[in-house]
Amino acid sequence: MTDSLIVVGITLTYLAAVLWVGLRARDQASSSLEGYVAGGRHVGVVILFFILGAEIFSAFAFLGAPGWAYQHGSPAFYILAYLALVPITIWALGPRVAELGRRKGYLTQGDMIADHYQSKPLGMLAGVIGVLALVPYLTIQIAGAGLLFQAATDGLVPFWLGALMAFVVVAAYVFCSGLSGIGWTNLVQGIMMVAIAWFLGLSVSERLYGGVGEMFVQLQQTAPEYLTMPGATGMGWGYFSTAVLISAFGGAMWPHLFMKFYSADSGKTLRKVSVFYPLYAYLLVPLLFIGFAGILVFADEPLARSDTVLLRMVMDVANFSPWVIGLMLSGALAAAMSTGANLAHTAAIVLVRDVLAPTVMQRASDRAMVAATRWSVIGLSLLAYGFALLNPASLVLLLLGAYGLIVQLFPMVMGALFLPRLRRASVMLGALVGSIAYLLMDFVWSSPLGWHAGVWAMLLNVAVVALCQVCLQPRAQGHAVAGQEQ
Repeated sequence: MTDSLIVVGITLTYLAAVLWVGLRARDQASSSLEGYVAGGRHVGVVILFFILGAEIFSAFAFLGAPGWAYQHGSPAFYILAYLALVPITIWALGPRVAELGRRKGYLTQGDMIADHYQSKPLGMLAGVIGVLALVPYLTIQIAGAGLLFQAATDGLVPFWLGALMAFVVVAAYVFCSGLSGIGWTNLVQGIMMVAIAWFLGLSVSERLYGGVGEMFVQLQQTAPEYLTMPGATGMGWGYFSTAVLISAFGGAMWPHLFMKFYSADSGKTLRKVSVFYPLYAYLLVPLLFIGFAGILVFADEPLARSDTVLLRMVMDVANFSPWVIGLMLSGALAAAMSTGANLAHTAAIVLVRDVLAPTVMQRASDRAMVAATRWSVIGLSLLAYGFALLNPASLVLLLLGAYGLIVQLFPMVMGALFLPRLRRASVMLGALVGSIAYLLMDFVWSSPLGWHAGVWAMLLNVAVVALCQVCLQPRAQGHAVAGQEQ
């Protein structure tokens, strides 16, 4: 009990410090909609680097990634494969999105889509898809916090209470400070999670095997199937490759990524971030080491839930002191909370700006919009907390499911940025068909060839867009000829 109290004490101190930093970050700009959402569009390289890092490295990094390595082996490297494509996304899309946002006053992805296609319903559709994808993503962070507390305190803090405490801290500083609070807390939490991830990854390997190299030598001798494709569980190249594609293209479509592009002080800043971004991605390397380390440790008694491998390795196998366990829990919570703050902030803004503003809040003032957004942070976080209590089976599968839905915005967004000839009817129908097909393949049918269902849905989405473009083109040309004759 004494050890658990030490862990709880360290973690509560950490939560209090994060709350203090987040609340202190509130400034006068946070009272306006642009300030609350985009930080006044003057966020610099350092803060933006940690914000964009926290967008991606979440509870999934400390729980899902090592769990995937422990369960499947080499297929876990799909994570590093798609992360290698993220800098390209930031470099190619970021400056263009930032410039449009500054020139036309965009605050959300739906703003850009509705304005480009001159269609509020299309912006609303993008908003609905965004919220439907963001809520499961937020659920991952809250569920991850609950799992961390429950395991690290040996049940002293139950799942529901641990998840609730993390949710309350995040909701409080996002409610009060908006993007300013997110930026400064992400800076603190980002430094902490990177340091703790490398300490744990190297320490666990050294204590159990004598080093990372020796660990992989023993794996090669005892369980070589974990080091080759299709891995220990038969994940073929089809699913591996399509998971990389869906994560890379889907990652480029997340509404919170676009909103952070809007917050940058210049396109040059975003390109600098894209160059340094891989330094943040190194966070996952030591965490994957821990997953591989667990393969031999739990060979005789496999874990019932792979997402808990890091916790079991640190607490039960490597014999760390409660002080180290408390720091480990704080670092893992940093990953969950930093991403959760971004997601709650974005989901609330998308709901209010893209869905409610064109309907029930058409004449709302700027102040009313800020108030509605703040309370939506609370409401959507509570909804995600409710889903987290249902105990989702796998954080990785939940995350891949969210990516499969959000990637259906790809043709619509590319049209708004680079392909002006795409018509609103084409991209709207494509997004609807792709989203419905994805949900059916993910929850009702099985995906053909073992591929990620999001890829099939995306191909269907693109096919519908192309077909509509062909069908609508003659009519458009006919109208043009008629107009010339008149």
